[in-house]
Amino acid sequence: MIKKVGIAALAASAIAALSLTTTAWGADKPVFGLVMSFSGWFAPIDADTIAGAKLAVAEINAAGGVLGQPIEIVEFDNKSEPPLGADGAVDVIGKGAKAILFPSDFDFGAPGAYVAQQKDVVAFSGASDPKFGVQGIGPLAYSGSNASQAQGGMLAEWAYRQKKWKTAYVLLDNTIAFTKSLCGSFATRWTELAGKDGLLGQDTFLNSDPSIAAQVTRITSLSQKPDMIFFCSYAPGGPSAIRQLRAAGIAAPIVTGESLDGDYWIGSVPDLSDFYVSSYGSKYGDDPDAGVNGFFKRFEAKFGRKADVSYGLRGYSIVQAWAIAANKAGSLDGAKVAAVLNTFDKQPLVIGPTTYTSKLHIETTRPMAILSATNGKFSCVGRFSVEKFPAFQ
Repeated sequence: MIKKVGIAALAASAIAALSLTTTAWGADKPVFGLVMSFSGWFAPIDADTIAGAKLAVAEINAAGGVLGQPIEIVEFDNKSEPPLGADGAVDVIGKGAKAILFPSDFDFGAPGAYVAQQKDVVAFSGASDPKFGVQGIGPLAYSGSNASQAQGGMLAEWAYRQKKWKTAYVLLDNTIAFTKSLCGSFATRWTELAGKDGLLGQDTFLNSDPSIAAQVTRITSLSQKPDMIFFCSYAPGGPSAIRQLRAAGIAAPIVTGESLDGDYWIGSVPDLSDFYVSSYGSKYGDDPDAGVNGFFKRFEAKFGRKADVSYGLRGYSIVQAWAIAANKAGSLDGAKVAAVLNTFDKQPLVIGPTTYTSKLHIETTRPMAILSATNGKFSCVGRFSVEKFPAFQ
């Protein structure tokens, strides 16, 4: 993880370089930058977000573009190395970018977003950390995601109220900020609902751990077996840990957040059942939102493949939001576009109704889908919103 001081230093250096090397940002055209992980270990996470953004550009251009002109895309590969995000921002701004999409993680997106902020360019990300916004970067930074704190709270409410489970055990992959925040917010909200006795224990592991035998033993040794396990992790370590839980005879339902969205990893846990995951939308054609089902059909038609995860909805909606705001503002100026974004009140985007204010640039109450796996096959349970969640740290 990159410290904020380091990110700010990288940004300052990049801004100086931009000032020295760029005398003009090009004509006043709607140019959208993609400073993303096109290669490296983070590339699979960014891939569908990139594809969703490109689908949006194609469809918006077919409908007339932005301010009467087609959107142009400029790209930069950060090679899954966060510091290169600042270089990427310099590169695409130099090519005329008026808005930039950065990787779906605060530490990956922040270096470039700081550069964009200083150059009046709107910065977007799928990061679920509220710091990718006013609080952490500035007034021109926006996330297309639901805050991780809200996701944890929503899953706690769903498990307690919809499934009627009364006891839970939290197992945290203590590697990245998202999983820590997700499990922390779940535990806080769960104890509010089920009481302190409803949380039977909490344990941690690391994504790189080849074995979670000790954690499994602590769960199987509980005098009272939990009604559910709240699990916070991501591939590849997450599926490995789930396989070990099931192999040990732990049959309790497992509930997790968006970091295990998709079924690309399901082969590593054969016939997985009683598994529930929050998602931005079901890619299986059974989402309660017809617009989501239509999106995934168009995605497959354009790219010749089914979506791996739901993240394409974020990429599409980010470009969609920028286009709506720029057209309404009658300008590509970052501050003017941001002023319109801040008026979004349940704005109907393909990902769902989206609200931004001058103080909060991430969604909290937008409904999310919950998917269930039975014998290795996923289906949509429904869409749910959070009522209450822990305050942002």
